[in-house]
Amino acid sequence: MTSAPWPTELRAHDGGRRLRISFDDGVTAELMASELRRRSPSAEGRGHGAHAPPRAEGLHDHVTIVELAPVGRYAVRIRFDDGHDTGLFTWALLHRLATADPG
Repeated sequence: MTSAPWPTELRAHDGGRRLRISFDDGVTAELMASELRRRSPSAEGRGHGAHAPPRAEGLHDHVTIVELAPVGRYAVRIRFDDGHDTGLFTWALLHRLATADPG
């Protein structure tokens, strides 16, 4: 059994507009806060729930990260400056985003 990649660095920078993440398998990426906000794994982010806004293009273009809070040993809760903080970003999800083909 192989273990999942483990984060070795996780920090917001560029005024909270980017998340730098590195994994023990050598993968390193800078993920835009706006893209993370759009891809939030929360119910609201997936378009569910009573308070879910329509998924408009450009909706979260200027959002920034204000806090990173570890959740157990499997995820991080990202709080954005628009108040959103309900999606848990697992290490597996962040690794997938970090290795996604941008094209």
